[in-house]
Amino acid sequence: MSAIHLLLILITVALLFDFLNGFHDSANVVATIIASRAMSARGALTLAALANLAGPFLLGVAVAETVGAEVVQARAVSITVVLAALLAASLWDVATWYLGIPVSSSHALVGGIVGAAATGSGFAAIQADGLWKIAIALLVSPLAGFVMALAIMQATLWLLRDATPRANVALSRAQILTSTALALSHGANDAQKTMGVIAMGLLTLGFTPVFHVPWWVIVISASAIALGTAVGGWRIIRTLGTRFYRIQPIHGFTSQLASAAVILGASLAGGPVSTTQVVSMTILGAGAAERKSKVRWSVLNDILVAWALTLPATALLAVPIYFVIDLILRSGGW
Repeated sequence: MSAIHLLLILITVALLFDFLNGFHDSANVVATIIASRAMSARGALTLAALANLAGPFLLGVAVAETVGAEVVQARAVSITVVLAALLAASLWDVATWYLGIPVSSSHALVGGIVGAAATGSGFAAIQADGLWKIAIALLVSPLAGFVMALAIMQATLWLLRDATPRANVALSRAQILTSTALALSHGANDAQKTMGVIAMGLLTLGFTPVFHVPWWVIVISASAIALGTAVGGWRIIRTLGTRFYRIQPIHGFTSQLASAAVILGASLAGGPVSTTQVVSMTILGAGAAERKSKVRWSVLNDILVAWALTLPATALLAVPIYFVIDLILRSGGW
C-alpha cells in the first residue's frame, strides 16, 4: 500500500471523526437556543454550522499544534497510531450519542492518541508537559464556565430586576449573537483537533518536513465539523436542552455568553477544551444562580461518570484497534 493510499485512508477516517464531533457536539451550541425557543431548530443548526466553518479561519490554529505536536513524541507517531486514535474516539462518540450522553470528543481523541502511542512505543513516548497542558485546560474550563455563568446570571438578574416580560424578547434576540460567538469558538477549538491529527499523518508519511497545518487541511476539517453540526445529534440536544431544567431565554443567553468566553480564551491560548463539559457546566451555573433547587442535579451524576470514563475507555479501546491496524498494514507490505 502506497503512502498516498494511506494518506487518503487517514483523511477519510479523520473527517469521519470530525463529522461525528460536529454531529455529537451540535447540542453544545444549539440546545439552549432551541429549548428557550429563541430560534427554530433548523435555523439554529444552520447558524451554528456556518459559524463552525468560519471559526478556524478567524481565530487561528493554536489548538491543532497542541494536539498534533505536544501529546506524544514525534518518533512514536505512526499511521497506525493516528488511525487507531481516530477510530477509538469515533466509536466512543457513536456509543455515547446513541445513549444520549454528552461526553467530550476532546477527551476521546486524546485518550485514543495516548493509548495507541503507548501501545506502539511505550509510555515513555508520552510528553508529560503537553499532556498536563491539555489536562489543565480540560479540568479548569468546566469550573471556569460554571463560575462565569453563575456571575453573569446574577448580574443579569440584578440588571433586569424591574424588567417586564418583554425583556425575554431582547434576550432571545441576544442569543443569536451569543450562539454565533459560541459556534465560532467551537469551530476554532474542536475542528482543530482533527487538523492536528491530519498534520501528524502528513509528517509521519513524509508529505511535510515539519509539523504544519496546510490551508487545505483547515478547509476540509472545518467543513466536516460544520456538516456534522448541520445534521445535529438530537438525542444529546434533548439532554442538554430539557433534562437539567426548563430553560428560558435568560438561561440561554447567560450560558452561551459564559461558554463562548471560556472556549474562545482557551482556543487563543492553544488549550483544547471539552465544549460539552463547558456548556453543560454553564447551563448548570445559570440555573443554580437563579435557584439551586431548580437544577436536576441527578442528571449531572450520569454525565460525570461518562466524563470520567472517556479518557481511559478510549485509551484502552485504542489498544486492540492498534494491533488490528498494525496486522493489516504489515500484511499489506507497509
